[in-house]
Amino acid sequence: MSRTVFLNGDYLPAEKAAISVFDRGFLFGDGVYEVIPVVMGKLVDEDYSVERLRRSLSALEIAWPFSEADYLVMLRELIRRDDIAEGSVYVQITRGIAERDFAYPPHAKSTIMAYTSTRNLLNNPAAETGVKVVSVPDLRWQRRDIKSLNLLGQCMAKQQAAAQGAFEAWMVEDGAVTEGASSSAFIIKDRTIVTRALSNSILPGIRRRVILELAEQSGMTLIERSFTLAEAMTAEEAFLSSATTLVMPVVSIDGTLIADGRPGPLTQTLRNLYIESLLAEAAGK
Repeated sequence: MSRTVFLNGDYLPAEKAAISVFDRGFLFGDGVYEVIPVVMGKLVDEDYSVERLRRSLSALEIAWPFSEADYLVMLRELIRRDDIAEGSVYVQITRGIAERDFAYPPHAKSTIMAYTSTRNLLNNPAAETGVKVVSVPDLRWQRRDIKSLNLLGQCMAKQQAAAQGAFEAWMVEDGAVTEGASSSAFIIKDRTIVTRALSNSILPGIRRRVILELAEQSGMTLIERSFTLAEAMTAEEAFLSSATTLVMPVVSIDGTLIADGRPGPLTQTLRNLYIESLLAEAAGK
């Protein structure tokens, strides 16, 4: 059965969904995106997702294609149509169709597209063994806080990781780890959770935000600061987070094992806390 694509007000079979070659998302990467997890057939972390999407659209001066309430109705309808029990919804909003010109067109109508994916979020086998990451130079632009479609730097980083048999790439700038190609980066030193502070240099990850909230509620010690690759390699534990990995243990960096090369206890505790939080949120809807 074909999955459903929502495109500018219509629910279409994926093979019939088409966007103009003059759409600025295609021509310039002039747009933003979001990935929202689905657990027990329900959107989770959706409030934070809408908040971040609102922020990204505002930063690029792109108009919402319709109201935020209608946006959430659309996402839930996609989940219903494709009968998604566990997975994610991908959403992309661009400035719309216009003649190719670098300046923003004054009257373009936003394009919105969305589709679902089935994924194993809660019982991901990789969480049992942990994953490998490699380091790469951070070659991206200076507004990484905007969740924009301009992902070529991340694609290059992911390819370097794949070529080395790694799951993820941690990007390094001025000697410090910024973030993963598609995730937030964490280490644990002296039983303290360490992650880079928010700025224009990194994406304000939603999983990052929830992890810090859960850690604080559980009495764990955490600090937001930069850390070097060398510091990460000598950490007690390391992990990454994203919409599709939740909390994922990192067991090696550039071939160097983290501690004993197995998922650490604090990382596992955080993952369990996050899963419990998601299940409780989904059950309450």
